[in-house]
Amino acid sequence: MASADEHAQSIRVLIVDDEALARRNLTLLLRNDPDIASVIECESGLDAIKEIRRSRPDLVFLDVQMPECDGFDVLELLGADMPETVIFVTAYDAYALRAFEAGALDYLLKPFDDARFHRSLARAKEKLARYAPKPRRPISRIAVKSRNQTLFLDVADIDWIEAASYYACIHIGADTHILRRTLQELEQDLDERAFARIHRSIIVNLDRIRGLELQDGGEYEVVLHSTERLRLSRRYRKRIHERLGELSGSR
Repeated sequence: MASADEHAQSIRVLIVDDEALARRNLTLLLRNDPDIASVIECESGLDAIKEIRRSRPDLVFLDVQMPECDGFDVLELLGADMPETVIFVTAYDAYALRAFEAGALDYLLKPFDDARFHRSLARAKEKLARYAPKPRRPISRIAVKSRNQTLFLDVADIDWIEAASYYACIHIGADTHILRRTLQELEQDLDERAFARIHRSIIVNLDRIRGLELQDGGEYEVVLHSTERLRLSRRYRKRIHERLGELSGSR
């Protein structure tokens, strides 16, 4: 039987309304729902366009009548950036047909009661759950073709991986295996709890890291238990420190 956690959603919501009280009422209703991860408010259509493009919310509650840029203008100006799930909220019923033609999931007519709101939110959750990407299970073995044979490598045995054009060089102890896949493709299949990028062309098994060494030029090197030294890019430095701290804290 599936646990409650397996069905939990993490929905990011944007509320767009020029009336502060209307935004506040929606926010209060949403904050009582455990599936709502965050709620952002915008008081104008122009601000909403910027915020949608910036944070890519899962669900937008959008007022129809706003000065300068109304709800329909927002969707038109967004074009391909229009969110998948939009619920119009308005005090006027005359726009209902146009709202659905614009791709709205629902049309909340002010004033609405809690029951009507929760029915609308439930519909949004169903749609988001239906189209949510299925979580991928990390691979445990990698097949590598070499001459006339195929080797099956245990992912847990990998020390580090480096990019070589459209290939990936997998290092296990003193052995190097060439895989015809890009580093980016391979990264998608690895367990992110066990592997991390330290450079745009290097992924390392976190369990193989013995420490980090600061060099004279201010750069760090990742030192493996095998004594192999790998360059740590500034771009990934903070994240690696955090990941290694998490690992040490869990042991």
